[in-house]
Amino acid sequence: MHNKTIAELISGLRNKEFSSVELTQHYLDRIQRLDGTYNSYISVTNDIALAQAAEADKRLAAGDAPALCGVPIAHKDIFCTNGVRTSCASKMLDNFVPPYDATVVSNMQTDGAVMLGKVNMDEFAMGSSNETSFYGSVKNPWATDCVPGGSSGGSAAAVAAHLAPGATATDTGGSIRQPASLCGLTGLKPTYGRVSRWGMIAFASSLDQAGPMTRTAEDAAIMLNSMASFDAKDSTCIDQPLEDYTATLNDSVQGLKIGVPKEYFSEGLNAETAARVEAAIKQYEAMGAEIKEISLPHTGLSVPAYYVIAPAECSANLSRFDGVRYGYRCEDPKDLADLYKRSRGEGFGEEVKRRIMVGAYALSAGYYDAYYSKAQKVRRLIKQDFVDAFNEVDVVMGPTATAPAFQFGAKGDDPVAMYLEDIYTIATNLAGLPGLSIPCGLVDGKPVGLQLIGNYFSEAKLLNVAYQFQQATDFHQQTAPGIE
Repeated sequence: MHNKTIAELISGLRNKEFSSVELTQHYLDRIQRLDGTYNSYISVTNDIALAQAAEADKRLAAGDAPALCGVPIAHKDIFCTNGVRTSCASKMLDNFVPPYDATVVSNMQTDGAVMLGKVNMDEFAMGSSNETSFYGSVKNPWATDCVPGGSSGGSAAAVAAHLAPGATATDTGGSIRQPASLCGLTGLKPTYGRVSRWGMIAFASSLDQAGPMTRTAEDAAIMLNSMASFDAKDSTCIDQPLEDYTATLNDSVQGLKIGVPKEYFSEGLNAETAARVEAAIKQYEAMGAEIKEISLPHTGLSVPAYYVIAPAECSANLSRFDGVRYGYRCEDPKDLADLYKRSRGEGFGEEVKRRIMVGAYALSAGYYDAYYSKAQKVRRLIKQDFVDAFNEVDVVMGPTATAPAFQFGAKGDDPVAMYLEDIYTIATNLAGLPGLSIPCGLVDGKPVGLQLIGNYFSEAKLLNVAYQFQQATDFHQQTAPGIE
């Protein structure tokens, strides 16, 4: 059962080939037996999962079940879950149990999805390798001595190891697409505001966006149908008409105009990765698409702009974790100042503290105009690059990551090298655009991702374009070696 896609599981449940309880128990058994190797889960919700599965079987028997009813999924541990620990992979929230569900979680529960548990991540979603988690690094199923990517590395590893058919994830600067690339998956970051952020613990509020991580574009469309909604509780959620993202998957890509930015194929891109990406783009040309070289001239400024804006927003968002109201509190504080300093110093990891300090500095009175204000102006230029590009093309394509998965510790002593891992993904977050990564080959036995970037609210088009590629190739069907 664990080799089936979400679409196949939906069919099997409706044809009574197996029950949701049987399916859920199968995944729970696999997690217990195999996740010691990957460390993809922080919490496994056995009792909740089986209860939800039993309820899903009743709905399926009654014949009124939504598409996802009875399908097990995993939630990134950044989404609040009523009565279930939500840690954000941080010591700071190791004891936090929310009294409510995030909108993404409640949407999927309404649609009958079964929660297998909460998956690992970089602490507070800050990282590109899943090496900053309080609960230890997640291993890449394709090569367990390598990182799975971050921050949604637990989501990626769980799906790649077939410990969940799909998982929720979040993307602030590439944290869905980059781990999808490194683990050979389909990962979609929707348009900013398409999916509610309510109940999703904030890192950088103007950049964070939730999305699905799955094995196929069809599965991502099915999950997005459940995740996307307007939510009045989230002031950044856009009241855009909902659509069925599976409805146009079979549309032809004949005549599709694909823009290939010359800036994405310059120094820093692994040569073999470039070859796989270029071959994938040629496959689209063989399918009837038109290829055009374009320029996104401010691409090189996306990383420095992002690493001013994101830390600035994180320093503000994480100020609430002070040891007073909830979360970690130091022992025997001498006074209030000591409580604040030691609770935050002991509760946050090194990368989180680094970003808080950078952000506080960029927002300080003497440096706001020099750094934060200037970064926001650069952000506007980056957005304009894409606006101009989409006047000429339908979709932008290029690499998702500079190279396949790297080994643990390879970039740990060089934060700048780690930050450059997101060079191809950050600009879409700064512009608020949707982006998607799909597998397009292997380099040294490890996956490589092709990134598709679309205009605002063009998720259906991106999923259609990805799905057509997956109908013509079998990269998405390749499984990590050793997966039972």
